[in-house]
Amino acid sequence: MINFLGNSVVRFLTAVTLPLLRLVLLLVVQEAGERGSYELRGQLFASYDFIVVGAGSGGSVMASRLSEVEGWRVLVVEAGGPPTAETFLPAFVPAFFLPGHDLDWDYTTTRQKHGLKHFDNQMARPTQGRVVGGSSSINGLMYVRGNRRDFDNWAALGNAGWDYRSVLPYFIKAESYHGDFLGENERFRGRSGPLAVTPDSPGPIFKAFVKGGQELGYSLVDYNGPEQIGFAANQYTVGNGTRASTAESYLRPVASRPNLHILHSATVHKASFSISDCLRKALACPCVCHLIIFDEDKKAVGITLQYRGKMMTIGARREVIVCSGAIGSPKLLLLSGVGPRSHLQQHRINVVADVPGVGKNFHDHINVYGLTWSVPAGDAPQSLSLLSGTDIFSLSALQEFMRSRKGPLTRVSAELLNAWVKVSREGDPLWTDTQIFFNGFSTGSDFGLFYPSLWGFDRTFFKNYYKEIFGREGFTIRPILVRPKSRGSVTLLSSDPRRPPAIDPNYLSHPDDVATLVNGIKFSLALGNTSDFARLYRAKFFEKALPGCEDQPYGSDRYWACYVRHMASSFLHFAGSCKMAPSSDPLGVVDSRLRVRGVKGLRVVDASVMPAVTSGNTNAPVIMIAEKASDMIKEDWNQLI
Repeated sequence: MINFLGNSVVRFLTAVTLPLLRLVLLLVVQEAGERGSYELRGQLFASYDFIVVGAGSGGSVMASRLSEVEGWRVLVVEAGGPPTAETFLPAFVPAFFLPGHDLDWDYTTTRQKHGLKHFDNQMARPTQGRVVGGSSSINGLMYVRGNRRDFDNWAALGNAGWDYRSVLPYFIKAESYHGDFLGENERFRGRSGPLAVTPDSPGPIFKAFVKGGQELGYSLVDYNGPEQIGFAANQYTVGNGTRASTAESYLRPVASRPNLHILHSATVHKASFSISDCLRKALACPCVCHLIIFDEDKKAVGITLQYRGKMMTIGARREVIVCSGAIGSPKLLLLSGVGPRSHLQQHRINVVADVPGVGKNFHDHINVYGLTWSVPAGDAPQSLSLLSGTDIFSLSALQEFMRSRKGPLTRVSAELLNAWVKVSREGDPLWTDTQIFFNGFSTGSDFGLFYPSLWGFDRTFFKNYYKEIFGREGFTIRPILVRPKSRGSVTLLSSDPRRPPAIDPNYLSHPDDVATLVNGIKFSLALGNTSDFARLYRAKFFEKALPGCEDQPYGSDRYWACYVRHMASSFLHFAGSCKMAPSSDPLGVVDSRLRVRGVKGLRVVDASVMPAVTSGNTNAPVIMIAEKASDMIKEDWNQLI
């Protein structure tokens, strides 16, 4: 009941305050008032050369690049609407991780049997953008390409052309880096691409963070350069003071092209048939209504969708390209009859292609919450203060933004810092296994008002455990497992496309994941106790024994393993559910050119194709995948520019 009431209050506050905030920000952010850029120009055609399903990190890139060919008609379909005013301002990033706003699919995972014991119903809340730009319109803005060995591993698994040397040109093509000259690293970075990337101007705590890293044997690094291991200032997808989503970077600049149509607020849906149609076809195929339409040769020839209350069918002369993300894409394929035969038959869906891997290999980065340090108020830098970030609501902040595109509204409100380290001994010492995420507020700093809803904690546990540090200033350090071995699934609960799928990341099902996170905790504790944190800031770790783990010796590996199973949850980087693999892999879904097995004219272009998730935030590699995929399609159709 406490969870229900607390989360309901947060949802209510979010639902009430967001519309008011948008009204104010519409006067401040010029781009937010230009929603007409995304409106359909003219009439929909009966058919297009390419239909892109999903206008997120991958789909916006695909629509932009394919429409460069003047002779091709391109339609991109998005369930959500245009980016709203608050999405443009980096200061409002935390708001998108709260429940109750209208830019998210509002998914929950299934109950996790191996972990999440102190989370509400042992479930995670996987934030996924339902808006033009997808998650790039509501994410944490971090631009992280990943480790070069991630891509070399993709190629080693049998995916030709996806090694680091082959994908680097597409990272460079996409990027417009707004930082200073990078010396030796300059050749790894792009300066003229559509996507603005701006280095952070870190606050005073950054010095202690970097010094702590040096004490532990790590140096300062450009993590998007040739090597990733090290401590770093963040790089954000921000340009001219506003968020550089794929919607604003790729789609808006080309929205006036006569051969490109953008159809937002549309749901790709089952076609509506009369009862007589269904009865006539019932014996042959109990459910013939698909979201993606296939002909007799199993070629994707169109989609059915619902738009402004009407059902319609739109043809695709060349290809349908699915860019709906690691949750949405497998759901779409399954509902359309592409997936494991037994699962489709269970839901009375006509089997177009028996592809056992659809929805399998699903995985996510997982991080440990709750490791928190308190800092005496007199020693806390402004960035760790309870008042940090409140100046975004001031008149002076609005005026500064309008005058110069600078000030508090252009910065992420909390101090966030990152490092990539290796905490396990085996394997390549330069292939990170852990991302260290430093967050400039303590776990109890907001008195438990929003933090439990933000990450899905059980409120009763949270209040009882953290109440003695409520209101205290400080910081948290979260170790993130970036190369998880646990694998889960995305499956259907029903053949009704309006129902969400069953999302089961199967967190911590592999014991190595727990062991690596335990080592990550020990690294985090060592970092939090380095000289500047301990002496300069007098940071004190919250050492209270965790409920459920009191029977383990405090501080032992067994205690921290118990802590992981209670306190680790999603870092919102879902991948792998439409795995790219050679034909020898029984769980492969797409080939190295991202073509779906068993059918023709259908590709998937998003994080679901990753054989293994990259070692960092996933927005940048998805954009790279889409840049490369668009060239593949042009090459396949003899239109490579």
